[in-house]
Amino acid sequence: MNQLFQNIQEVTQLKGISGHEGAVRSYLRNQLQGSVDQIQTDGLGSIFGLKKSQAADAPRVLVAAHMDEVGFMVSSIKDDGTFRAVEIGGWNPLVVSGQRYTLITRQGQEIPLITAATPPHLLRASGSQASLPAISDVIFDAGFTDKAEAEAFGIRPGDTIVPDSQTILTANGKNVISKAWDNRYGILMIKEAAQALASEAFDYDLYLGANVQEEVGLRGAHTSTTLLDPSLFFAVDCSPAADVFGGQGKIGEGTLIRFYDPGHLLLPAMKDFLLDTAESAGIKYQYYAGAGGTDAGAAHLKNGGVPSTTIGVCARYIHSHQTLYSLDDFLEAQAFLQALLKNLDQATIATITGYQD
Repeated sequence: MNQLFQNIQEVTQLKGISGHEGAVRSYLRNQLQGSVDQIQTDGLGSIFGLKKSQAADAPRVLVAAHMDEVGFMVSSIKDDGTFRAVEIGGWNPLVVSGQRYTLITRQGQEIPLITAATPPHLLRASGSQASLPAISDVIFDAGFTDKAEAEAFGIRPGDTIVPDSQTILTANGKNVISKAWDNRYGILMIKEAAQALASEAFDYDLYLGANVQEEVGLRGAHTSTTLLDPSLFFAVDCSPAADVFGGQGKIGEGTLIRFYDPGHLLLPAMKDFLLDTAESAGIKYQYYAGAGGTDAGAAHLKNGGVPSTTIGVCARYIHSHQTLYSLDDFLEAQAFLQALLKNLDQATIATITGYQD
């Protein structure tokens, strides 16, 4: 567990919002080296390692996390030296204010900043009532004297802003608190799977990697699936746990059988394969209906139709500075992914994709 926590610290402390995933891509490229036959990228920056099959005319299977985390981009620099920003990915406005962030300039300089939180004293004095803020109105403050000083530090509109959050263990040692488990979970899953399966031979071409720009509309999945043209697609992603709110998705209860979300329905033959594999491998799992989407929603509509699913875990309070999630859930999901890939063969792929009846 100690090594797993260290690996989680490493991936969650990487910084990379949508469209600016370079640090995450470099990490994954380094981790894939030596475990795959070749590495390739698409035109938007998604990256994949190929384990080439010796079988003739082998079908392709694509397993993809996504590299990006949610954050912000500077939209304007005000005369007083503060900033306004646009959100990149979905944010609850109530968790944006009163937090620490890191602004990353075009030159790569990291600058600390915070978001304004109106003191209750001022609210009482003015008779104002707290209301839901608009992201565009939230004040980002790095302590500069004025606009000229901010610009002297190289800050320009379009610079990225990432939550500043420490990765820590909970007191019971079972869970982790950090930013960006959505979806550094997936990055670590791909790294662990690629290294564990390095010596395995498959009768299909296996692509393991990660897409860009999932948080802003599943964009990377469109381009990578079009490029690689897989027979099957497995997204690897983190979903919101609603257990403390009385809803579905409970941390510590294992990986997810994600049978529904607004952009994707799990096909019966794929569901059978997932459940049969989980049962035979002794994987702890829970059923999950998603309120949001994953890259499976984009991938399954490409190239005439690509049967897809999501290999996931759930986490509390995602898309915020502080996400809480289970170490054991990661281990169950990793065991599940490896079992699926080892059990998958050309006959099973034909069964899942076979609609000749």
